[in-house]
Formats: sequence, structure tokens, C-alpha cells
Amino acid sequence: PIDLPMEVLFGLPPKMKINTERVVDALKPLDLAERPIEDSLLDVLRHPTVADKTFLISIGDRSITGLVARDQMVGPWQVPVADVAVTLSGFNSYAGEAMAMGERTPLALLNAPASGRMAIGEALTNIAAAPIKDIQDIKLSANWMVPAGEPGENAKLYDTCQAIAMALCPELGISIPVGKDSMSMQTLWSDTHEHKVVAPLSLIISAFAPVTDARRTLTAEIHHQENTSLWLLDLGKQRLGGSIYAQTQQQLGDTPADVDDAAQLKGFFNFIQAANRQGLLLAYHDRSDGGLISTLCEMAFASRCGLNIDLDNSTAPTDALLFNEELGAVIQIRDVDEADLHQLAQTHSIDSTLRKLGQHDAGDQITISHQGETVLDISRVDLHRAWSETTHQMQSLRDHPQCAQQEYDRTLDTKDPGLSADLTFELHMPAIGIGATPKMAILREQGVNGQIEMAAAFDRANFEAIDVTMSDLLEGRHMLNEFQGFVACGGFSFGDVLGAGEGWAKSILFNNQLRDQFEAYLASENHLILGVCNGCQMLASLADIIPGTDDWPHFVRNRSEQFEARYVMTEIIESPSVFFQGMAGSQLPVAVAHGEGRAEFKTDQAAQAFLASSRISMRYIDNNGAVTEQYPANPNGSPAGITGITNDSGLVTLLMPHPERTTRTVNHSWAPWEWGKLSPWMQLFYNAR
Repeated sequence: PIDLPMEVLFGLPPKMKINTERVVDALKPLDLAERPIEDSLLDVLRHPTVADKTFLISIGDRSITGLVARDQMVGPWQVPVADVAVTLSGFNSYAGEAMAMGERTPLALLNAPASGRMAIGEALTNIAAAPIKDIQDIKLSANWMVPAGEPGENAKLYDTCQAIAMALCPELGISIPVGKDSMSMQTLWSDTHEHKVVAPLSLIISAFAPVTDARRTLTAEIHHQENTSLWLLDLGKQRLGGSIYAQTQQQLGDTPADVDDAAQLKGFFNFIQAANRQGLLLAYHDRSDGGLISTLCEMAFASRCGLNIDLDNSTAPTDALLFNEELGAVIQIRDVDEADLHQLAQTHSIDSTLRKLGQHDAGDQITISHQGETVLDISRVDLHRAWSETTHQMQSLRDHPQCAQQEYDRTLDTKDPGLSADLTFELHMPAIGIGATPKMAILREQGVNGQIEMAAAFDRANFEAIDVTMSDLLEGRHMLNEFQGFVACGGFSFGDVLGAGEGWAKSILFNNQLRDQFEAYLASENHLILGVCNGCQMLASLADIIPGTDDWPHFVRNRSEQFEARYVMTEIIESPSVFFQGMAGSQLPVAVAHGEGRAEFKTDQAAQAFLASSRISMRYIDNNGAVTEQYPANPNGSPAGITGITNDSGLVTLLMPHPERTTRTVNHSWAPWEWGKLSPWMQLFYNAR
């Protein structure tokens, strides 16, 4: 340590002095046309801010690391409505980290400090879905964007900083230790005229906090239990200024939603945490863009259920009740817990915010009444299709149009049972001596990033997992014959360029030393070999030096023409694969994340011969259990749903999905409640042991 004065490092720069004036904008009150609630709702659901974001979410790897406990997709039908992201701090821990966001940029056009307060409020109502010990554990990152120097904008920045950093956050007991500034949100150019585009003040809040037990994270999925009800916690005043509802009518208004009572917001957060700890909450979804009606619709989409909602005798206008975007949340509780809910709400001084809304039902209608009159009675399917229309249009333009249509049409199948699990085995560790720990080489090439979770899975099965790079083999630091087996891992080898796995294979085939080493090792009857994702593509390209691989396919670009990160159903079928012994006939979901997983054969005759053999170990099925080539149940378009293959001896198995990322139940985006700590996929690694 060196006692170094800061001025030696940074000098003594002059303090910047900025003169600015507040500009009073001429705001117009809302003058909303009287129109059917149904028409307004459809417009709001189609608005890009509210609409389904699957087109963006499904092309990002959401299972990488094997430490993801809560991704965007919720429930058996995988609908992207999660409030919070949760990751685990280790492969044997349930503690972890929660991340959530808040953003209300349009409100800054009406009231800049209100937009800042609402951004923080939304981040808190989102992250409240995760189990957090204390609100003071939450840290915020503030991303500011402002066109510095524009009339009034510097003053808005000053006022908003003052409002959140000097007032709201201290009242909540939360700090903002980090942030980022973009102070030049304007551009000028000229052609025949001078042009200028200015992006007004914007604040994006990211919230982070340690999580006590990731398994207790709440989601928007309504539990299909009798004698339950939905409740609203309403922290606002039904203001519609800047709302999506107003925007769909080409207006902004003059009075936006705001955080009026920091103590009440803090009480809300503490109440949700306490209710979660006590097991009172079955479902949770915060109110934000689109208002209460969007919150309810998203819960119904994730749960494939109908809703019967009564807004009681509130004197507020129906549209204000349904479309205001004030802070709040909808929760599901058991009816027998109603008294405990009120008592807990009184303890945290928010009992006045509680309002019973109604119940879910097994049908497909969403019905809302107000003051004794039915104001909405519409099919959930119609609403879901409106909500997903934007993502469908994006996918149709960007990806394979037929795949986009197949995904969009899934919402029409009202009998789709969703994800499920049907096992033919019981998870068990083999009864073998535990003194010996076979060495398994966790093999990786440049850019591979799936090796840690793979090592963790083999460690859990009592292997000694050893990190081995291709450079280690090339330079003699390790030899394959030191190990009882190896696994070629997945995840972005060579920067995830097209054909990366084949490039990995060529680095072996075109190097005499490596080729001889691999050929001798693969020919042995004493070694287990597994290839996953990029490793699957790599080993498929080594078929010429692997015995018993006649007519093996190679793996090419997905039919959708996109990287696909999905959580889909698979069926394990009878094959010689050592990894799948005793598991044939089982159907269960697994994570996939690849851009090139489509099995392609050299000839039609090769395809027929392979399909007639017993070397297919796993294939994609739909939610009804039928083998499928339909997207996205089959995310890559492989013929006959092929996604796992083996050689004649069963010692070499290739898989495109990622069972190593889902060996723990907590890692599954959805899982049956009866599963224990480890998921059935752990049996694959026990079988290898």
C-alpha cells in the first residue's frame, strides 16, 4: 500500500460550473376518446413497450454457466413475463443474486423527477419477486442519458438527481454506488435544411441484491388451485399521463404517475418479502407498462387460464383503473390465508392498498366488471395473439417465416398441456465404490464457455473433472490416455462463428499428432466420450475416426436461421448409449442453446439407414409427447426430432441440448413441484460413473 494523495493521480482540475434555467413546458391535459375497453386493450398489448419480446429473448443464451435460477420465460408454456433475473452463487448453493430494471422515460416529458422516482420504484417492484433479506441490501446502477446544453435539459437532470439521490433513495435506505452517463443525446446534420434530433432526459435503473434462497423466487404463473384469489396492491392515484394507454391515442397528458410516499413503497417491499417467507404468495406480478389490465393478461398468458375480475364500486373511471401505470402488484393467495394477509399488511402499514380482484378459472375468457357492469369479456387466446403479434412480425422479417408462423400459431391450441415430465426411472447414484474417482477430461477449445457447469455435473457424480484445452494436448501438458473419458463442451467456440464445431474438428484432423492421439483413444473400448452442443458438432465431424458411426449426420444451421435458446421437451429412446441406460421412454424438458443443431445426412439413403438403426438416443417431442419437427418444440428442424445420437458400442454419445446445465431442479425454467434437489438429468452423469 502507498499513501498517495489523489491530486498526484488526478491533478486539480477546475470545477465545472454550469448555468441552466428551468423551462416550463406547455402541457395539455388528456382528452381521451370514448372507445370500447377491448379496442384500447388490444392497442396497448400490441405496443412494443408492452408486447411479447420472445423475438429478442429466444436468441440470447439464458442457460449458460448452469447457475441460472430464474430467466425471462415463465411456466409450462414458457411465456416471457418474469419480473426478476436470479443467478446462483455456486453449484451447491441456493443463495445467489437478483437483478431487475426500472425505466419510465416518457414521464420525463411531463415531470422529470417523477420519471426518476418511478424508475426506482419499478426496479423495486420487479426485484421484490426475489427473496431478499433487507431492502438495504439492494444496490442501484443509474444510467443517465441527456442532451446536455439543450434548453431546460440540464435543469431536468439536476432536479431528477436531487429527487432520487438526495430524497427518495435515502428515505428508502438504498444507495446508488455506480452509474453511467451519456451526456450528448443529440445530433445535427444538414442537407437542404438544418436538422436536429434530441433525445430527452432518460434514466435506466438496474437493481442488484443478494438472494437468500433462489427457490423462493415468485413468478407471474397463477397456480391452478381451487379456493384462491387475486389481489391488487395499489400504491398510486390512477394518473394516466405518459401511459401506454395515452400514447396509443397519440397523447401524453400533463400529470404522470409518481412515487408519493417513500415509506409506503418501503412497506410494500417489506410486506412482499415477509409474505413470501411465510408462504402466503402463490404468484406475483408487478404493475408497470400497460397498467393493471396488462399485468392480469400476462399472468393469464403464462398460466393458460381465464380470469373473472371485479373492480368493485370504485368511482374512478374504468379506463383509469385498468390502464394507469402507478406502482403496485397483483398477487395470488389461498382464500384461507386472507386474514393473515391483512394482518401482515397492517403490520407494514399498507392494508389500505389491498383490493380483492377476483379469481382465475379453467376457461379461456377474461371477464372484467365495474360497478355492476361487464366492461370486458374477451378470449384469452385473442389477447395473447395481439400481445404476440409484434414479436411474430419481427420474427417473420428476420427469421424463417414458416418457423415464425408455427410459433405464433401455438397460442391457438387451447388444449396444449404445456411442459411436463414422465419418467421411467428413479434418480439414483449407482452402488459402486466411492474411493476411486475416475478422471474425466473436460475438453475445450478457444471460446468454449460451457466447461464449468460440465465439470460441476461430473464432480457431482464422483468423477475427478480436469480442465484440458486443445493447447494442452498439442503441447504435451496432457495426453488423452491419462483419462477414463473426455467430454467436448459447448458454448461459443471460435467466437461462435458458423461451423465452429467443424473448425474444432479440423484442428484435430489436420494435425497428425492430434489425429493419431484421438484416433487411438476413440478406437478403445475402455473410454467414455460425450459431446454437447459445439462438442456434438465437433465429434460428429470426427465420425471417420470413431468406430460404429456409419451414416452419422453432421449438424448445420438451424432451420429458423437463428441462434435458439429454448427450454423444450425431449424423449429418451432405447439405444446402446451408456449415458442413457435405464432411462428409455422418459419424457422431460431440457435447455437448448445453439445456432447449428439441425441434423443433416449425406444422402436420403443414409438418413433412412440411420433412422432405422438404434443409434438415436434422444429426440424432440411436442407437449403432447409426439415426435416433432415443428418449431419451436423442435428448435432446429432436425428430421424425426433427432437431437442425441450414439455409436454402435454406446461409449460415444453426442447431444445438442445441455443436460449439464439442468442437473439441479433450481436450474429449470419450469419443473414439477415433486422433483427434489437434483433433476432427473443427473442420472445421465450417474450412468457415466
